[in-house]
Amino acid sequence: MKIHSLAFAALCCVSAGAAQAAPIDWNTWSSNSAGTMANGVNVGYSSADGHNLVGGYPSYTPASTFADGTVVNNAPVSGNNILQIFGGTATVNTVTFSSAVINPVMAIWSLGQGGINASFVFQNATPVFVSGGPSAEYAGNPISVVGNTVFGVEGNGTVQFIGTYTSLSWTNPVFENWYGFNVGVAGVANPVPEPETYALMLAGLGVVGAIARRRQKR
Repeated sequence: MKIHSLAFAALCCVSAGAAQAAPIDWNTWSSNSAGTMANGVNVGYSSADGHNLVGGYPSYTPASTFADGTVVNNAPVSGNNILQIFGGTATVNTVTFSSAVINPVMAIWSLGQGGINASFVFQNATPVFVSGGPSAEYAGNPISVVGNTVFGVEGNGTVQFIGTYTSLSWTNPVFENWYGFNVGVAGVANPVPEPETYALMLAGLGVVGAIARRRQKR
């Protein structure tokens, strides 16, 4: 029992070291259909709805609206740009990633306005609320999440999609002039463990082995 407990503790130490949250690599839009992340992942966007690239905007502040400091450590910045969308159709909009990504996040800005409850209705993923609040540009409220839909009445914030994805698809059934989004990831699929992780694993296995040998001698 003691060996099992210590083995579990050692593995927990390894897991804790490996699970430390990394900063989000936010996509930087370079056109209304493409962008790149610092980790080398290319991002594509396809939609028959009207949409435009808006450069150097918004500020994505206050940062706490888009980053809770735990799941999402850092908000996007104005240099990441935004895709301006209008909605109001049943068109399926799709973001694609050139490599499979883990637990991607989406920052949504100025979704809806007074009297207009606009939404993102996701098709292949379930959003999980991370953070929300006012924006520096129009104030407003946190976005809200119900099932596979994100709602907003001048809503701002970030959602996460738990799992591994190569694309995210949704519709924007409510017209409003205008709202926008960006995407980011904390990691890509099948990452190479850091040297520190290997060291922790070896140390943990060494401790378990030493205890097992000591019990055998007794």
